[in-house]
Amino acid sequence: MVETPSSLARDSMAFVLAGGRGSRLKELTDRRAKPAVYFGGKSRIIDFALSNALNSGIRKMSVATQYKAHSLIRHCQRGWNFFRAERNEYLDILPASQRVDEHQWYLGTADAVTQNIDIVDSYDVKYVLILAGDHIYKMDYGKMIAQHAESGADVTVGCLTVPRMEATAFGVMAVDDRDTITSFLEKPADPPGTPNDPSVALASMGIYVFNWNLLRDLLIRDAEDSNSSHDFGKDIIPQIVSKGTAKAHRFEDSCVRHTPDAPAYWRDVGTVDAFWKANIDLTDFDPELDLWDKEWPIWTYSEVAPPAKFIHDEANRRGTAVSSLVSGGCIISGTEIRQSLLFTQVHTNSYASLEQAVVLPYARIARHARLKKVVIDRGVDIPEGLVVGEDPVEDAKWFRVSDDGVTLITQAMLDMREARLR
Repeated sequence: MVETPSSLARDSMAFVLAGGRGSRLKELTDRRAKPAVYFGGKSRIIDFALSNALNSGIRKMSVATQYKAHSLIRHCQRGWNFFRAERNEYLDILPASQRVDEHQWYLGTADAVTQNIDIVDSYDVKYVLILAGDHIYKMDYGKMIAQHAESGADVTVGCLTVPRMEATAFGVMAVDDRDTITSFLEKPADPPGTPNDPSVALASMGIYVFNWNLLRDLLIRDAEDSNSSHDFGKDIIPQIVSKGTAKAHRFEDSCVRHTPDAPAYWRDVGTVDAFWKANIDLTDFDPELDLWDKEWPIWTYSEVAPPAKFIHDEANRRGTAVSSLVSGGCIISGTEIRQSLLFTQVHTNSYASLEQAVVLPYARIARHARLKKVVIDRGVDIPEGLVVGEDPVEDAKWFRVSDDGVTLITQAMLDMREARLR
């Protein structure tokens, strides 16, 4: 019987690896895992992988969590609780819970699946899609699964096409003219180009499609190997490349674009600079990431909140926002906002100004504060008259200033500053 896109989706499950801290985001991940970090005014980072799966027709999903998982688990429970078991739909949250050994948490990405083999077995699926839960992109996974089924490969690896020397930070695929992977190189100093264009390389996205029966056997053997790091990129994929058949799937063949000529959008928001820039880019006149696309929506937990409110209309005390995104529940009271993104329930006060600011939920900005090129963590109370973004030396005394001059502000930093200034 010919497998149609809908039948392939029914026979597939998405296993999302969401246990990492994301230490390069510094204090933003002190209280939450990277996939639970806020993004885009309403969403969390993990919503992109889950929404891609849902929009691709996949209705069986698992999310493996580990580091400081409460925020992530609560978000999934509140925002992704619409699956119906009677329709054979599931979203299971799989915290590291010493299911195999009372002394053993998840040892690596592959081990996170190994420890849940019995749960995947219960789904009765043919294909397993392994996803990283910490990137921003829109992709039709159905096209990748269809390529995998048609090719008969042991694994299909999602790949970004990047300038060759920018691939030194990735796992890189060397391929032949049929996109069969001939070698897998981890962060090579001299990445191989592609046969049709030597100036670019294929970098792994951390997305894999397997036939479950094959992957199950590989994981069991890997678990018994004391020399393995139990990681897909370091152990499982190189083993298949050397002994089986691995195919590359190019992201540009399945990315979801808002216009036919739009670039293939994918971002790793794993640093404070990258996180700030990806959010601020959404304020562009025509952003590369289309959050308004009703054909491929980004699903999330939508907090009940009133519309945003702008008040006061006096000289130097006017509630305005230009080239900005302002979420529900925000009250902009006599504040000038430019090229900024405000999450839910942010309240600002008179005579303050925000420029190129990413402000996470429930933050409050007091009067006369001037903030430029900042990321403000959830629930932070900015004190009256605070000036940030005009003197980087002064800012660095109290806050974290990135290489590109973005200032990250948390409540703990403000509390320490206040204590020292007393």
